[in-house]
Amino acid sequence: MITFTLNNEKRSVDADPDTPLLWVIRDEIGLTGTKFGCGAGLCGACTVHLDGEPVRSCQTLISDIADLNITTIEGIDGKAAKAIQTAWEEIEVPQCGYCQSGQIMSATSLLAQNPKPSDAEIDEAMNGNVCRCATYVRIRKAIHHASDLMEA
Repeated sequence: MITFTLNNEKRSVDADPDTPLLWVIRDEIGLTGTKFGCGAGLCGACTVHLDGEPVRSCQTLISDIADLNITTIEGIDGKAAKAIQTAWEEIEVPQCGYCQSGQIMSATSLLAQNPKPSDAEIDEAMNGNVCRCATYVRIRKAIHHASDLMEA
């Protein structure tokens, strides 16, 4: 049994220690907001927060998260998260939407650590989050807008 906190709730799972966190979240626990994209940690669709830091859940083994805090898109909360979610809607960022949970998780982490990021800092933080619809300009605009919302 591996015990960890998921979205502020203690969880225990009986899974092979080499199981990726992504599959525990989706298949064992039933939260499907975290998406499978590439399985190699390259696309960012599976991004979750591990003790507040964005990680690729397809590359994070369940054995490595014992007693740690995991936050998925279903459990994201706080000032930065609210601002990002509002900005995403107001700027109309999603096109197909598949990558958006990973994009939002990375953007929220960025704003929680840096409430007024530059374009270069946004690009660096969002690097590795692939959007096949190429909504990168709207993503950057929404992050700047969320930053402004946090000041208001």
